[in-house]
Amino acid sequence: MSTYMPKAGDISRDWYVLDAEGRTLGSVAVEAATLLRGKHKPTFAPHADCGDNVIIINAAKVVLTGKKLEQKKYYRFTGYIGHLKEVKYGTLMKTKPEFAVEKAVKGMVPDTVIGRKALTRLHVYAGAEHKHEAQKPQTREF
Repeated sequence: MSTYMPKAGDISRDWYVLDAEGRTLGSVAVEAATLLRGKHKPTFAPHADCGDNVIIINAAKVVLTGKKLEQKKYYRFTGYIGHLKEVKYGTLMKTKPEFAVEKAVKGMVPDTVIGRKALTRLHVYAGAEHKHEAQKPQTREF
């Protein structure tokens, strides 16, 4: 018996919708990263990109537990000396909730070519509406 090796033509990509309303940021990111990598499929192989497309809706209604809204910070560096910018997650969730969810998912996929390719199949929306109805996505309960 030989080990199954998926080919590029054998991979079928499904579409899933994750509703983030009332869920913690980490649990939404874990489920999205699992679907993006394809680890839920029996034909998963770590060397192949066999993941699915993921749509996350209601990103603005995701929950951060404890004091994370006041204490957790997002840092970015502009490239100039002394220009390290910081934004509290409370402000980030009010202004750009899609970015906060994307950043959480990005931290859970590998930093390789496969991980970067998987992130292109992630679509995050702050509200309940999305523009991917033509793909007939399945709702995924987690």
